[in-house]
Amino acid sequence: MAVDTSPRSTTWTYVDGEWLSGNPPLIGPTSHAMWLGSTVFDGARWFDGIAPDLDLHCQRVNRSAEALGLKPTMAAEEIEALTWEGVKKFDGRTAIYVKPMYWGEHGSWSVVAVDPESTRFALCLFEAPMNNGHAGSSLTLSPFRRPTIECMPTDAKAGCLYPNNARILQEARSRGFDNALVRDMLGNIAETGSSNIFMVKAGVVFTPAANKTFLAGITRARVTGLLREAGFEVIEATLTMADFEAADEIFTTGNYSKVLPVIRLDERNLEAGPITAKARDLYMDWAHSSGDL
Repeated sequence: MAVDTSPRSTTWTYVDGEWLSGNPPLIGPTSHAMWLGSTVFDGARWFDGIAPDLDLHCQRVNRSAEALGLKPTMAAEEIEALTWEGVKKFDGRTAIYVKPMYWGEHGSWSVVAVDPESTRFALCLFEAPMNNGHAGSSLTLSPFRRPTIECMPTDAKAGCLYPNNARILQEARSRGFDNALVRDMLGNIAETGSSNIFMVKAGVVFTPAANKTFLAGITRARVTGLLREAGFEVIEATLTMADFEAADEIFTTGNYSKVLPVIRLDERNLEAGPITAKARDLYMDWAHSSGDL
């Protein structure tokens, strides 16, 4: 039975000097990326005429490529310019996910090792409405763990990391939760299956300290900075499940939905509290003040 490969929303992809609509075939069965996983990507957002921190996302995809042994073929500034060119192909009303990607086409001296000279690039833009920020999510504790940098390229936004995220999400969903808190190999909380995590206790904001087991995100850094500028104490610390169980508020940050409240942790219901709301307001106010770049 053939699988429908058409995209689920309006999509444009720039590759090899041209813009293509739909879901163009870019790799084949002998492509290194197809069977050995040499892929990296990043994700930015366009909405309301703005693309917050687009420059940082474009810079990070190049760093991710280098971390995976690929050779970036585009300057970050070129990716930015292409993004603004591509945005014009959409209706200007629906939010867009911006996904620059690199992958390896051939192996090198070993079948397994990628040939960096075979690195290819694509920029995929597709419609993806923004979450309104009011609908909270439910979390549980995942039985799965985040790998260390000695095991996997955790310093990159690499496709090979995401099957682990997928099973984290699938297992949580099978138990009736939207997502899950994920521990590192030492048993401390690292992130969720798809976002960075924050908690609030007695007015102080905490987030797991970056320890090379998870990607300390661009939105995470932006929200941390904005909260501190607004007078909140934000502490990066080693946090356990017990810390989150005792939290007054919990919220997530990530590029896809920005700042979202957590309204349930296992069997405990939580309020979408005032600091969570402030974090989202601060982010959105900053994003809109940055203007149409």
